[in-house]
Amino acid sequence: MDTEDQIVNKVSSSSLISFDLEEYYQPGDRVVVDITDQLYEGIILKEKDFRSFIKTHDWSAYQNKFVAITCSADAIIPTWAYMLISIALKPFAKDVVFGTLSDLEVEIFRKALQKVEWSKFENAKVVVKGCSKVEVPASIYVEATNQLMNYVSSLMFGEPCSTVPLYKKK
Repeated sequence: MDTEDQIVNKVSSSSLISFDLEEYYQPGDRVVVDITDQLYEGIILKEKDFRSFIKTHDWSAYQNKFVAITCSADAIIPTWAYMLISIALKPFAKDVVFGTLSDLEVEIFRKALQKVEWSKFENAKVVVKGCSKVEVPASIYVEATNQLMNYVSSLMFGEPCSTVPLYKKK
């Protein structure tokens, strides 16, 4: 076969580095502890009753789970209530955050990204992978972009065979 007729895979021979945010997904159950059921008449939190709930609730049911603490009712909840739940969950849960399941997912990814050695991308051409089997929050793409821009020579989005240019160091 003539070298002119050979098919060359330019993607595999390029210097592009693929950065796949899916690799930073942390497996595990994600659950919400909603304190709405602890409100007296659906509007206020009674400290004595709430402390009783904290003492008697089976917190071990949250063993190795990621937990979001929230109140879905339109009520004013004292900050100490969320703090008490966090203390009760600490021995069991993988992680505890205040907010929704979406907030929880962002925080799980954010903590995983904090462990990345970003300097390994110094002067690299990086493609942030666009397709994944898990949903990666848009805010995590922004976080990765902010970190990568400190090091890369160029940043793209998509797949190595089809990229959207985003940034090029001057």
